[in-house]
Amino acid sequence: MPTLTTKDGTELFYKDWGTGQPIVFHHGWPLTADDWDAQMLFFLSQGYRVIAHDRRGHGRSSQTADGNEMDTYAADVAELAAHLDLKEAVHIGHSTGGGEVARYVARHGGAGRVAKAVLIGAVPPIMVRTEANPEGLPIEAFDGFRAALVANRAQFFLDVPAGPFYGFNRPGAQVSQGVIDNWWRQGMMGGAKAHFDCIKAFSETDFTEDLKAIDVPVLVLHGEDDQIVPIADSAFRSITLLKNGTLKTYPGLPHGMCTTHPDVINPDLLAFIQH
Repeated sequence: MPTLTTKDGTELFYKDWGTGQPIVFHHGWPLTADDWDAQMLFFLSQGYRVIAHDRRGHGRSSQTADGNEMDTYAADVAELAAHLDLKEAVHIGHSTGGGEVARYVARHGGAGRVAKAVLIGAVPPIMVRTEANPEGLPIEAFDGFRAALVANRAQFFLDVPAGPFYGFNRPGAQVSQGVIDNWWRQGMMGGAKAHFDCIKAFSETDFTEDLKAIDVPVLVLHGEDDQIVPIADSAFRSITLLKNGTLKTYPGLPHGMCTTHPDVINPDLLAFIQH
């Protein structure tokens, strides 16, 4: 399995398939590069080079005790982009991965490294409620995540996909046990300490200045029935901070819409990349 050893000795697992313009996929918490299967196969078939890594502490990468925060996540991506000599890449991030994309592009995306970016159901500008972000979620919500992870991570990692992540808790939802099981499988591959730390990273990191600093075109996609990252305090605010942003929302679609509705999302991603 291809891995990159970073400057601090962390092994990052990655996939790198195909040739052509590179598209780099950044997964959500607590998942892995496998969460992008439907997108990677699609874009590979369209003639692109597709790349996805397991964030440190997640999946097949080192189960790190340290560095489980956004500055290091972005620096890891910068090392990977340099290692693979990526030029004019499109970076696509879902949820926590959207925060990673925002920080990476803002801080490391110069010198022709990045052509465009996409934020899907993404956590920026900031999730937690603060004086500057009164519409955010209360810290108690994220404390609940931490408590559930510590108490019974395996059960928590069944409850999230079986319920709000894919909207399987909605009346009439077409529930896929395979999708639930695959979320659980990906989650349990990672390290509990990294997953615990990453809750703070995705909920309390403020990406406001990152979004303002990005010069390349950015597509913001969000499901209007996202129960994990509420649209009003994320996509609707991010689009006002971006210099060159385009917003598209999807009535009734959930947080995990790339998995539940790839037939809808993939063509929209392709149109943005080709435009």
